[in-house]
Amino acid sequence: MPEVFVKEFARTQHLPTIWCPGCGLGTSMRILMKALADLEVDRNRLVVVSGIGCSSRMVGYLDCNTVHTTHGRALALATGIKLSRPELTVVAAMGDGDAASIGGNHLIHAARRNVDITTLVLNNSNYGMTSGQTSPMTPHESVTTTAPFGNLEHKFHLCDMVKGAGATYIARASTYHYMLAIRLVKKALKHRGFSFVELLTQCPVYFGRFNRMSNPSDMLRWLRDNAVKYVPGKEKELRDEQYYIGELFRDETKVEYGELLRQLRERVRSWEAKRS
Repeated sequence: MPEVFVKEFARTQHLPTIWCPGCGLGTSMRILMKALADLEVDRNRLVVVSGIGCSSRMVGYLDCNTVHTTHGRALALATGIKLSRPELTVVAAMGDGDAASIGGNHLIHAARRNVDITTLVLNNSNYGMTSGQTSPMTPHESVTTTAPFGNLEHKFHLCDMVKGAGATYIARASTYHYMLAIRLVKKALKHRGFSFVELLTQCPVYFGRFNRMSNPSDMLRWLRDNAVKYVPGKEKELRDEQYYIGELFRDETKVEYGELLRQLRERVRSWEAKRS
């Protein structure tokens, strides 16, 4: 039987999902649903926006206000929703392409503006929906359908990029680190400003199979063994396959963009009243 929080936040009539057996996206959706349930977020005042890709199917299963947008434009739509309806909780769920490729420019500018959106990037290291092509998040030398001899490029470090762009909350976990991921998503949802959570997920059917990890357990063990707990002030050089987990950055001093917009509106109204 589905757990209470699943019954509350899922369109159970559409379950089971169409995601591949062993895929981490079902776990990712549970992480988001559990965080929302723990915070008692009103699903009638919740909007989840997605783009295109495996991860973007999530909005079909969540029982709240959902928007399935075009490829790479999730944050553009989410920005408009949040600025026009600031009382709503807005979440953007994106994959490799929506976040780092076609949607990369939107990610940079949403972070720069510090719009109060919780961005959840579900990083499975490839374009899984279209048969496992190389993405900007594919690790160097990993095999994909479009890099059968190994990927020559180096992947984006999205957490570093959004920090440089101006995001005010940044965290990372994986589907193996289930409880940690829930805690981080809850912190992101409560944060006032642009929140960014990267969640590494397993794709055993494509990325795993091409890289000798076709068993989902193998991929989860890989995520476990290469995770390094982030301790501020004790950073160290990581190997190519290693990654930090935990809360990576938080800034409570930067004013959220919507608040700045409302302050400007009041100044303009005051100016117009004086003129009249």
